[in-house]
Amino acid sequence: MISVHTAPFFSVFRRLGTVFLLEKWPGTAPGPGGFTVNDLTFAVPTLFGLEGLCADEMRRLDLEGVQAENGRVLCRGSALDIARLNLNLRTGERVLLVLGSFPADNFDALFEGTKALPWERFIPREGQFPVKGHCLNSALHAVPACQAIVKKAVAARLGEKYGLNTLPETGALYQIQFSIMKDTATLMLDTSGAGLHKRGYRAHGVVAPLRETLAAAMVMLSRYKGRDPLCDPFCGSGTIPIEAALIAKNRAPGLNRTFSAQKWAFVDKKLWLEAADQAMDQEFDGDYEIWGGDLDPAAVELARHNAELAEVDDVVHFDVDDARTFHWGGLYGRVVTNPPYGERIMERKEAEELYRAFGKAWAKFPDGWKLYLLSSHTEFERTFGKQADKKRKLYNGMLKCDLFMYGIK
Repeated sequence: MISVHTAPFFSVFRRLGTVFLLEKWPGTAPGPGGFTVNDLTFAVPTLFGLEGLCADEMRRLDLEGVQAENGRVLCRGSALDIARLNLNLRTGERVLLVLGSFPADNFDALFEGTKALPWERFIPREGQFPVKGHCLNSALHAVPACQAIVKKAVAARLGEKYGLNTLPETGALYQIQFSIMKDTATLMLDTSGAGLHKRGYRAHGVVAPLRETLAAAMVMLSRYKGRDPLCDPFCGSGTIPIEAALIAKNRAPGLNRTFSAQKWAFVDKKLWLEAADQAMDQEFDGDYEIWGGDLDPAAVELARHNAELAEVDDVVHFDVDDARTFHWGGLYGRVVTNPPYGERIMERKEAEELYRAFGKAWAKFPDGWKLYLLSSHTEFERTFGKQADKKRKLYNGMLKCDLFMYGIK
């Protein structure tokens, strides 16, 4: 695989009271040949189990042709939507611009199909275009060989269009991704750069951190609207409470980071400012009761630091606390949490003891409280001491888990 490096494009949005400033904004560059983009197809990969949530997010953004498939969601939009999707999606992993699909059961077909696509409309003569991808259930299964063929085909097309024998590749990054499934090749450009789970507020994490996209999905599945307390007694580096605060404030999760497509010539730079303005106009201000606790003081300190970076430390609070004796006042609320799984034998026994103690603590909560707990432990309900009212299959990376839901009517 060819690694991706995303260079900083602009200093991120800086909050001054209720005002955001965009610094070092470059001039708008024309697209190749004056090309303007009004009808694009996007593919957004997701963690398995989150396709429906991501599709709902797209519909709320008024995207057209939203279609959820296994592990990804498709939609149609404009160049503005490159910015809107990257800035606003909470559960998508990245935003891929689909250039085309074609049958490819041999290298000649892959080369010719790739070369036939209008790469010059997107990649300028100095653009960098590394290639990565995957093959599944296809005659073409050697990924490195397919990478080389795609690279050669794109270089041949661009060389012909720009009249160059050698392409400099000294400019902006246009990461090409290919997918070959059941002998059909799909060619795409990665508009995001770093995965969308990288919100910009967590430089370091504690052991086995929860991906931000999955944490946001857990909060969304709990139907949290910011009206009642939300607690995470196993908060680790604070991902769930921070994502809950972003959701409560309706703050776009991508405002504190950069994206590859911000350097692309065919995407008007003003569109990013327009999309950011739209997102910030939708923010809420309010008093929210969001709390995270952890037995590890270092984790709590890191969670507080991450909340500051996310600019939600005014509504999220963290304390050193023992989940085995966890309690909270009030008749209503919800607990959204991701306790240790215990994948190794010794850790598994410790995890079971922890689940058992936490189950006893949970049994003392009023009926108005709801629990959403993610675990890969196959015997969780037995050790917790109560059968879940509802379960949903999710994946934490490649690890199959269940979201156990209690108090669901």
